[in-house]
Amino acid sequence: MKSHKTRTILFSSISVVAMMVLALTAFLVRTPPAAHADSSNQTLQNLTETGTSVFVAGPTGLTGDNLNQQLPKDNDQDQHTKAVYDQAPTTNPNPKGNGVVTSNKGFSGFQGLDHFDTRTRDGGNAFSLEPPDQALCVGNGKVLESVNDVLVIFDKAGNRLTTPESMNTFFGLPFAINRTTGVRGDFLSDPKCYYDKATNRFFLTMLQEDPAPSVRAHTLIAVSQTGDPTGAWTDFSIDATDDGLNGTPSHPNCPCLGDQPLIGADAYGFYISTNEFPSFVAGFNGAQVYAISKSGLVAAASAHGSGTLPPVVHIDAGALPTPDTGGIWYSIQPATTPTPSLLELGHNGTEYFMSALQFGATPLDNRIAVWAMVNTKSLKNSTPDVSLLNTVIGSETYGLRPDGSLPATQKAGDYPLGQFFGEPENQLNANDDRMNQVVYAGGLLYSGLDTVIGDGSRTGIAYFIPLPYVSDDHGSPHVHAIMVKQGYVSAANNNVLFPSIGVNAFGQGVMTFTLSGPDYYPTAAYVTVNAITGAGNIHVASAGVGPADGFTGYVAEGGNGVQRWGDYSAAVADTDGSIWFAIEYIAQSCTLAQWSVDSTCGGTRTQLANWSTFVGHVSGSGLFGH
Repeated sequence: MKSHKTRTILFSSISVVAMMVLALTAFLVRTPPAAHADSSNQTLQNLTETGTSVFVAGPTGLTGDNLNQQLPKDNDQDQHTKAVYDQAPTTNPNPKGNGVVTSNKGFSGFQGLDHFDTRTRDGGNAFSLEPPDQALCVGNGKVLESVNDVLVIFDKAGNRLTTPESMNTFFGLPFAINRTTGVRGDFLSDPKCYYDKATNRFFLTMLQEDPAPSVRAHTLIAVSQTGDPTGAWTDFSIDATDDGLNGTPSHPNCPCLGDQPLIGADAYGFYISTNEFPSFVAGFNGAQVYAISKSGLVAAASAHGSGTLPPVVHIDAGALPTPDTGGIWYSIQPATTPTPSLLELGHNGTEYFMSALQFGATPLDNRIAVWAMVNTKSLKNSTPDVSLLNTVIGSETYGLRPDGSLPATQKAGDYPLGQFFGEPENQLNANDDRMNQVVYAGGLLYSGLDTVIGDGSRTGIAYFIPLPYVSDDHGSPHVHAIMVKQGYVSAANNNVLFPSIGVNAFGQGVMTFTLSGPDYYPTAAYVTVNAITGAGNIHVASAGVGPADGFTGYVAEGGNGVQRWGDYSAAVADTDGSIWFAIEYIAQSCTLAQWSVDSTCGGTRTQLANWSTFVGHVSGSGLFGH
């Protein structure tokens, strides 16, 4: 009887389309049993408060890049361990293609951060970094954007309310590099941010590695002390080294780092998922999931130095069994939600996640995983008791080229750095087919990923909209999922890459991505998407005006002709139901002759890179137009 009551409450707020699917499939679909998180894979870790941060004006100016610059390199998930599995698809998806339009009802936007912003921070004591790794969060009339490795706050009209500030300075750390002495400071990467309507707070996360000779790595968390992100923040740290020291578990081949922290939240918790790589030897330990009381974080941030710090539940998801022998779970994306929902309260608090399953040497797959963490209300306790469950469901085909790559072409034009090296124009690296940002809205999950399409020469997007639910079977919870809608986004003869979907409480969504190919310089673009009609036409938000000309693609700089891009975009719903997004594109162009005289081309790029970002906003009728 308890199970029946719980499910009735859960389903009472699910969207109409979700209810229809449940009614049609309740007696026809049998989902596989879910996996449970073995308690032996859980560790309680300490959260450390490290100080406070504020936005301040800082010195600018560009000093001393050397060509053939060597950068600290964060590990990348495309190294994840793979294993062969049976019955994998063998034919690439070949979608018809979405039309491209330039009429944008209900649309506005503005130029975001660019490479010049990040490279010129701290008096030029910053690295040239690619890719930007896009973070975006919106609340109380403020738009916070962050990239590698700088952040800024805009108003909704695009006016900068703060000076772009390096992440090192924001977190009170030494400059990334002292260009006079050559001494390196802390290495930061992979920003993410989230505005939580329920607590009226902003959350920001980063990967951090101590400078040599230390071997420790951390996940940094900053929480605004009020609902105004231009005010003070409180900073926290989770040790991600996992070598058995400082309260961490002892994992194989560690000391390790937690690559690309991914974030989400439900009614009770704040969640971070990382991919764990050994720092000094080859290997991959899989996804690590961290769960913290959201109210506990907010209270500690408000007390800033005098409050009680909530415990951190650390689950080694990489040690959980997968459907494929030898496979290791990776990039388990937590969900954010646009507004507090009754759906999160079932089973004493439920947080959902999604991940891809392309483990194998076979490059294509047709399955995804849906995850649920239950009993998240217990995160408020000194000894939380949560369980992480998963189920695998069938999906449309997605994956990589046979060689495991996923490059994308771009339109030909002036590319002075590459021309200086005497090398061909770069392609863009779409990386791999990990699951991108996940949103939970109206009882449904929304996410997408990069995939090979057609004859293998182009990159497209596969998206998935499943309905997840948790049931009590034989006295224990199990997670289930039903695919409500799925599809592809592609552009004829061109590429689309690095999707993020923002969805409001009414199920109206916008997916942003980069559009690039023979007909397009890297361009900021989007489609509207929903669970009934899927994805519509491609809208050009801001057309690229030149090729990407970044150092990571060139052989002279250690590249292979494919430039780092992405690694991810961002899209979020505002409290008024409109959707904001941020995506990488190219906003400038100059000739080799101009670059040779002024390598910043009038402050629009730097010597080594020319990426930029665009911040877009879709509201009103623009959310309906396909």
